[in-house]
Amino acid sequence: MKILKIITFIVLGLCILALLVFFGGWLYYNNKFPVDEEKYPNYVGYINQETAALNDVYSLCNAEAIYHVHHGASEKGYAGNKKQFRDSILANYKNENYTDSGYLNFRFLVTCEGNPGWFETIQVDIDYNSTHFSKDLVMQLQTLTAQPENWNVISIEDNPVDYYMYVSYKLKDGEITEILP
Repeated sequence: MKILKIITFIVLGLCILALLVFFGGWLYYNNKFPVDEEKYPNYVGYINQETAALNDVYSLCNAEAIYHVHHGASEKGYAGNKKQFRDSILANYKNENYTDSGYLNFRFLVTCEGNPGWFETIQVDIDYNSTHFSKDLVMQLQTLTAQPENWNVISIEDNPVDYYMYVSYKLKDGEITEILP
């Protein structure tokens, strides 16, 4: 009797799993959730190469295949490791009496040779409302972030690739309190 109950639960579980897989496949293939191409013309992580800062310094190896666009290269991207990056930024950053507080976010691409460029900047206050930080502060942190020695060459199947990266600086009264991710 116990074996019959166990077999029944296993068969029932497999049936439910099969239905879920079938329904998921049906949704995927029938485009149940179409993307509004007019409202969202680009993929997640897209950086407009025409309007981004430092877009004319380096060349991408393959602009059609930029890796890690959904989450950034994270720990793989930092030359050495994130602690070395953080220590380098903090050692070279000078607070020139800035009073800015909030998050200064840089989204950028790194070439297959490890050279960063195509920077987009997002600036928000501590409550995540759009703001504008001191131009000198933004330029100083962009210059420090854009140093090629900060970034690795990342390979996929032994082929160096271009990749997406982001760095966020949490600032309080012009002082860096945290570097994310």
